[in-house]
Amino acid sequence: MRQVMRAAAAALMVAALSGCALMGGKAPKNLITLSATAPSPGPIARSGNAAETVTVEDPIVAKEIRTTRVAAQTGSTVIAYIKDLTLVDTPDKLMKNLIAETILRTTNRVVLDPKQSSLDPGLLVSGRLTDFGYEGGQGTVLVRYDAALSTAGGTRVETRRFEARAPANGTAATVGPALNQAANEVAGQVAQWVGNGR
Repeated sequence: MRQVMRAAAAALMVAALSGCALMGGKAPKNLITLSATAPSPGPIARSGNAAETVTVEDPIVAKEIRTTRVAAQTGSTVIAYIKDLTLVDTPDKLMKNLIAETILRTTNRVVLDPKQSSLDPGLLVSGRLTDFGYEGGQGTVLVRYDAALSTAGGTRVETRRFEARAPANGTAATVGPALNQAANEVAGQVAQWVGNGR
């Protein structure tokens, strides 16, 4: 009887494992992320006085780009998605991480995650990511970020629009690298805006 029960348990375990494998589905053909192109300074150890740190928040994003699929504007009111191209995370998360890393690499600022902002929020970089995808009629990708830079306590606020385009032909092979290029241009512009002396 025990042997029968063991055999049944083993069969159930194999079935469960097989089910897990099937539930995973096919892996995306092209899974992309954003990686900083600014030169890495190597190991970093920094300190800053109160209000000298920088905290980068997730930007607000429109519904059509709040997805791991890459949007393609095929008309004035028509949105499609690039075939076989998937982001590792949503554009707001990817852009926040890229902007923070670029500021870290290109300025002398102490950069904090929003979860650490209770230590010293300092300058707060926030904003709205209005475009992150392919422009079908232009043959380019567009990354557009309406940023806000505010001091702790909101005593001063600045806003500025940053955007960059890069050529692509609408295929996964070209749109992915073009998005990384344009996103890095925007992140570089934001980092320069934040600057060393603000």
